[in-house]
Amino acid sequence: MALLNLASWVECTEVEGPGRRFALWTQGCPIQCPGCCNPHMFDFKPATLVESDEVFGWILAARDRYGIEGVTFLGGEPMVQAVGLADVARRCQQSGLSVMTFTGYTLEYLRRHPLPGVEELLRHTDVLVDGPFLQDQPDHERNWVGSKNQRFHFLTDRYGPEIIHDPRYRDGVELRVLSNGKVLVVGSPFVIQSIREKMVGGADGESSEG
Repeated sequence: MALLNLASWVECTEVEGPGRRFALWTQGCPIQCPGCCNPHMFDFKPATLVESDEVFGWILAARDRYGIEGVTFLGGEPMVQAVGLADVARRCQQSGLSVMTFTGYTLEYLRRHPLPGVEELLRHTDVLVDGPFLQDQPDHERNWVGSKNQRFHFLTDRYGPEIIHDPRYRDGVELRVLSNGKVLVVGSPFVIQSIREKMVGGADGESSEG
């Protein structure tokens, strides 16, 4: 087990990877891409501290309740918490769930300069999306990515390249009103940005992208 610092999570979403998924956002990012949808997740500060064992329990409960087919790790930057996420990912795959991971680092960089736990997390990731978000290279053609430099790596045979342009996943977005009155917007970074610009008064906007 390892301690994770989580910014947010959603038990069941259909806009953060193929099918129904448990999505988990980590707190803290050293890359801090300009124009990122999640600047509130940049700071390395305590958010929700929870053991990886407990997180895996949440995921199993979501599988039983919603029939999720996998989990998606986003951020923040998941690779700086790879030890805990690798523990979760390994047990998810052993339970038949798929794992999709987003990172602002490139795969080549991670293999040359692996942070603690990164090698194991990669071993237990089915689809890796890598590369920083570049706001001057927006990508409106592929699912889930924000800029054209970002790449899909299919590290197992669980999924294939056909998911990248699958029309079932185009520009999906979900809005959720939280118990504290805030609005959580999940999904396409471009739709999120449009919603953020239009939101006025009342509820605060808190956004997360895939």
